[in-house]
Amino acid sequence: MNNKVKVGIIGCGSICDIYFQNLTKTFVNTEVVACADLLPERAEAKAAEFGVPKACSVKALLADPDVAIVVNLTVPKAHAAVALAAIRAGKHVHGEKPLGISRKEGLAIMQAAAKAGVRVGSAPDTFLGGGIQTCRKLIDDGWIGRPVAAHAFMLCHGHETWHPSPEFYYERGGGPMLDMGPYYLTALVNLIGPITRVTGSARATFPTRTITSQPKFGKVVKVETPTHIAGILDFANGAVGTLVTSFDIWGHTLPCIEIYGTEGSISVPDPNGFGGLVRVKRHDTAEWMAMPLTHGYAENSRGIGVADMAAAIAGKRRHRASGELAMHVLDVMLAFEDASTSGRAVMIRSACQQPAPLPLGLRNGQLD
Repeated sequence: MNNKVKVGIIGCGSICDIYFQNLTKTFVNTEVVACADLLPERAEAKAAEFGVPKACSVKALLADPDVAIVVNLTVPKAHAAVALAAIRAGKHVHGEKPLGISRKEGLAIMQAAAKAGVRVGSAPDTFLGGGIQTCRKLIDDGWIGRPVAAHAFMLCHGHETWHPSPEFYYERGGGPMLDMGPYYLTALVNLIGPITRVTGSARATFPTRTITSQPKFGKVVKVETPTHIAGILDFANGAVGTLVTSFDIWGHTLPCIEIYGTEGSISVPDPNGFGGLVRVKRHDTAEWMAMPLTHGYAENSRGIGVADMAAAIAGKRRHRASGELAMHVLDVMLAFEDASTSGRAVMIRSACQQPAPLPLGLRNGQLD
C-alpha cells in the first residue's frame, strides 16, 4: 500500500530541481504527482526529467483530487496569490520564502488556512539540517549556558552577476532582508526563540543595478527596495541580537551567526545550507572546539519542510517549518524598514512557538 503524501509543485524555475529530487527520491513519505508553470514547456521538461506523471496548468493542478500538498516555488510577489488559490482548493501549502511580501498578505494566508482547516508551511527549512540542529542540541543541552546575545551577517554585492533573471531581487518584496533574512531569522528563532522588538536603519545605496549575467547582460534594473539593512533584535528570553543584510558589500570577514551565552559561545554554520562546521568556545576551554554533527540531513535537503509537514499530517502533530513561524519572521523583517522610516523601535505583534528539535537517530528520508 502506498502511504506517501501526494505533492504538486507550482513553479519550475531555478530552485525547483532540488525539490523534485528530494521529494521524489530522498523522503520516504512524499510523492510528486503533478507540476505546473506559467511556461508549459518548463513543467513538461521537469516532469520528464524527474518521472512526474503529469505536467499541467496551475488550474488543473489545483483541481487534482490526488494532490494533498501544493509546493509553491513561484517568485515572491506571486507567493500569496498562489497560496490563497491552493487553500481555496482545499490543499495544504508549503511555499518558498518569504511567506508574502507584506503583513497583509501573510495574515490573509494564515486566516484563510485556519478557516479552511489546512496547513501552511514555508521555506526556509535549512534549520532542519544537521548543522543548525546540532547547534540547537548543544544550546538546549547547556553547552554555552543561557543565550544572552547573537550576531548575524549576510553581506554580498547582489545577484545580478550570476542569476539569469535577477530583477525581482530589486523590486518591492525583494532586497537582502526579504531574500536572505528568512534563513538567518528562522535559524535564530529556532535557536533562541521568538522576537519581541526591533530597531533598524535601511538604505538603497545604488539607484540602479546592471545585469552582467546571461541571458540579460547589460539590462539596467531600477532598485525599488533597501539594499542595506542593519537592525537590533530583542528576544522574548531577554537575549539581544544584531542582524545586518546587504547587497552593497564587496567583501567582509564577519561570521554568519554567532550566539553568546553565560557559559560560552557557539559559531553557527551558514543558515542557507544544511551542514557546515559547528564550533564551541566555552569559558573553561582555551580554544574553539569543532563539534561533530549530532543529526543527519547535512547535505542539500530542501523539501525537508514539506516532508515534515507530510509526517505531521499523518502523525497529527505540529509541523516545524510552519506558517506561524514564517509569519513571525515576515513580521520581523518588515519591522526593520518600519523602524528605519519612523525612527522608532517597533514592537512585534506576531508570536510563534520555537520549533521542536528533530529527534536523534533518524534514518535518511525519515522525520519521525
